[in-house]
Amino acid sequence: MRHDRKSALVLTGLFVAFLALAAAFVLNLWGKPEPLRPIALTDPQIMSTETVRKSYAELVRTGGDASTFECYICHEQENPPTLKFDENHNLIIPEEHSNIVMGHGQNNRNNLCFNCHDEKNLEAFQTKDGRELKFEESTQLCGSCHGPTIRDWDAGAHGRTSGHWNREMGPFTKQDCVSCHDPHTPKFPGRKPGPPPHALRPLPPPTGNTQGEH
Repeated sequence: MRHDRKSALVLTGLFVAFLALAAAFVLNLWGKPEPLRPIALTDPQIMSTETVRKSYAELVRTGGDASTFECYICHEQENPPTLKFDENHNLIIPEEHSNIVMGHGQNNRNNLCFNCHDEKNLEAFQTKDGRELKFEESTQLCGSCHGPTIRDWDAGAHGRTSGHWNREMGPFTKQDCVSCHDPHTPKFPGRKPGPPPHALRPLPPPTGNTQGEH
């Protein structure tokens, strides 16, 4: 009998407590929570995995338009083009190639077409050691001068490698240098950074003076 009375008292107390909490929520005794701040949508371009450029090899592989690499549509194969320079020995870009901005190296010391292009075969590259390379072998051309960078690229520390790091587990792909760098102006342009993490609620202000603390 005493046990039943004790159980009834406990249940009554719990009922009263829950009833009080329900009334407190209905009457909003603690006030309304601060509304959540709207979070701006992330620019989809930031999440894109596309490279900023498409190499000749990629265009050929995917069936893209590679007609701009067919030099002999305009040039005569038996008549190599003549390079022209201004009074400061800066290369004068022909009007037909006005979209090209020369900036390969410092102090204009490498702004010469035939440092890379073969004047006897405009649809090929030439290296300083005398090798002739196809357009799809442009990364080897870059590596003929940029030794440390091509070693980093080959090891996967420079550029973009997709697929399996462990070559025994599956295939992998490596992007060419010109998939990111414009060969005529290789300095990579700055990119807009992604947004920082958003707190759902305002963070409390820092307490105390942290200046001068070590």
